[in-house]
Amino acid sequence: MSDLAAAVPPQHAAGTMARGTCPCGAPAPRAGGPGAAEEKFRGLLEAAPDAMVIVDDSGLIRLVNAQTEALFGYRREELLGRPVELLVPGRFHRHHTEHRNAYTHNQQVRPMGAGLDLYGLRKDGTEFPVEISLSPLQTADGLLVSAAVRDVSERKAAEERFRGLLEAAPDAMVIVDDSGLIRLVNAQTEALFGYRREELLGRPVELLVPGRFHRHHTEHRNAYTHNQQVRPMGAGLDLYGLRKDGTEFPVEISLSPLETADGLLVSAAVRDVSERKAAEERINELAALVESSQDAILAKTLDGHITYWNAAAQRLYGFTADEVLGRHVSVLAPPERGDEITALLKRLRRGEKVEHFETLRVTRSGGLLDVDVTLWPTRARNGRVVGACAIVRDISDRKRAEAELTELYEQQRHIALTLQRSLMGTPPAIPGLATASRYRPATQGAGVGGDWFDLIPLGAGRVGVLIGDVMGRGLEAAAVMGQLRSAAHALAKTGVQPRQLMQTMESVVADLDVPDQLVTCCYLVIAADTGEVTICSAGHLPVLVTAPGRSAQVLPAPVNAPLGVGGIIYEQCRASVAPGATLVLYTDGLIETPGTDIEDQLTQLIATLDQLPGAPPDLEAAADHVLSTLLPDADGHDDVTLLLTQLPAAPLATVATDLPATAASVPAGRDFLAKALLTWGCERTADDALLLLSEVLTNAVQHAQGPLGVHMCRTDTALTVEVSDRSLHLPQPRLAAEDDESGRGLLLVRALADDWGVRPTDDGKTTWFSLKL
Repeated sequence: MSDLAAAVPPQHAAGTMARGTCPCGAPAPRAGGPGAAEEKFRGLLEAAPDAMVIVDDSGLIRLVNAQTEALFGYRREELLGRPVELLVPGRFHRHHTEHRNAYTHNQQVRPMGAGLDLYGLRKDGTEFPVEISLSPLQTADGLLVSAAVRDVSERKAAEERFRGLLEAAPDAMVIVDDSGLIRLVNAQTEALFGYRREELLGRPVELLVPGRFHRHHTEHRNAYTHNQQVRPMGAGLDLYGLRKDGTEFPVEISLSPLETADGLLVSAAVRDVSERKAAEERINELAALVESSQDAILAKTLDGHITYWNAAAQRLYGFTADEVLGRHVSVLAPPERGDEITALLKRLRRGEKVEHFETLRVTRSGGLLDVDVTLWPTRARNGRVVGACAIVRDISDRKRAEAELTELYEQQRHIALTLQRSLMGTPPAIPGLATASRYRPATQGAGVGGDWFDLIPLGAGRVGVLIGDVMGRGLEAAAVMGQLRSAAHALAKTGVQPRQLMQTMESVVADLDVPDQLVTCCYLVIAADTGEVTICSAGHLPVLVTAPGRSAQVLPAPVNAPLGVGGIIYEQCRASVAPGATLVLYTDGLIETPGTDIEDQLTQLIATLDQLPGAPPDLEAAADHVLSTLLPDADGHDDVTLLLTQLPAAPLATVATDLPATAASVPAGRDFLAKALLTWGCERTADDALLLLSEVLTNAVQHAQGPLGVHMCRTDTALTVEVSDRSLHLPQPRLAAEDDESGRGLLLVRALADDWGVRPTDDGKTTWFSLKL
């Protein structure tokens, strides 16, 4: 084969090979000569499936086959004698020469550039991936190297597709050979375990397994090689991975065998299940909590069939889980409550939650239970309602305790209200004065409060009207109210003016020594004969006046501070009110309610009064209408007092005159009264009336200052005579001695008059007496 290294023969001008040459480029052998063996070699070279390139030790191409022409795109004559680097991309020329030179010193049949990505270069300049197998050929002319070049473009493309699928996998993919060494990993593996790819390739897979599992892992891996199938590795075991930083985490591993030309590969899909394990632990904790709950917990389908029953449910109802699972929940309700079960299931199907629904349920033995039920719908991932759960609590003991407390509360409330009513007293019915009153206890606590009102007959056709409110509630407020009402009533009976009553009541409140105690109060004196109302208000809500054909309005009154503030000089005023008008007095509970504005409520009260039918209105019906309009809810209010007072009609007749404080005024006054009585047709009372007037006028002339005023009025039922003077001294009845020349006049008035009295005025006093007609 010495001629295999011979020079390439010259070509003909026409570009064809010289006569007597071989297709591979060497001279054709002579028949029967030593070239017969060479011919056989050339035939084998041409028959090789791969491109065959034979190169001498200087790197020049000596022989090629037809596959080389087809693979690289050169004609044979374009390759022979040319450097083999012609077929190598330029960027690899330096390294290729180094590898080729190294091979001449270490000749063996082996792949060139093992572990490297090798590429060939076609005539058209395109590159393609190749695998190259090298074989040394020792000849008489030196070393030849036979290179079998195989185009691996399709295989590389398949590998790229495989790697793409590997990288696209959602799990960490680790491909291990049958010796347990890692051959391929994807990016998810790097992210999951914290290693770079190059730190894993070629390393034992046990690098990713906690040390305490190494021995068992090797046994499992070896067992798998003898029983290859797609299956989870370590099924039923708790598997853990080991990160580069030394932390462990729970994993699931799916194994798939891959038979390759290089032997068995095992593909392991590794999934981090830390979140799922944590969720399972929470579920287990919740399950243990549900099972250990002291409340009955059950689950059911939307049509009411029971699917879960905890131990507390068995204790509560007496049914075991086997007895009740699959049965309809109506088995737990009394027959008469079947509609209730249906309604609850409808609400659950609509996705509603039912909280603290108190009802009756029945036990296995037929006993009834008071229970508190909370129901809520359970939903699928898409939000659709698929079932329901219930927590049932036995409240029988609580119900019994509540019943006992309610009974005790009602007893205490009855006692408290009885006490309050006794402290408030019952105002007397006053002839000629129509009234209607309402008192509603507070709906919170014992219902006891500090509201009160009073009607005080003052004589001479005058009536005192009193309303008050002790701030706060409870027995303490009621006790203060009782003391103040008694004190105010006694003061009013003395005939003092409203401002004087308030000034004295301020001292009474201070003497009670109750810290931070404030009291609102309003006192009116109604004089029917003059149509006047004298009013003094200590911080109380305004009095309203309503008259037929007129809109309700506020009765003018000076603004004074509540009782208990201290250092206040109280003022009063007089206002004319038409006969038949109605005064409306009330406490703050009527217009101060939670969630409302007091000004808005006062406006509503005035509008309600304007809508009252009748002229004059029915006071009882009017009182009910006002309460129902302003307090439609029976709960949630403070104690409330409402008083409607209708002014009496004007007297049938009145006369008045002024007299000097002289003795002549006594007969002059008698003549004036006699004429009036004759005019009025009251002769039957004339004797007593004239005698009484003489005594009162005589006292005024002797002990008071003038001028003197005589005022007389009559109604259907009585005659009233008043004598006014300018003396502040109030006469007091006394027992006169046998030799006294005075002291008997007031005793005579007291004996003959049906009623009499003395009241202070701004200028002095007024002494009066009344006789029935």
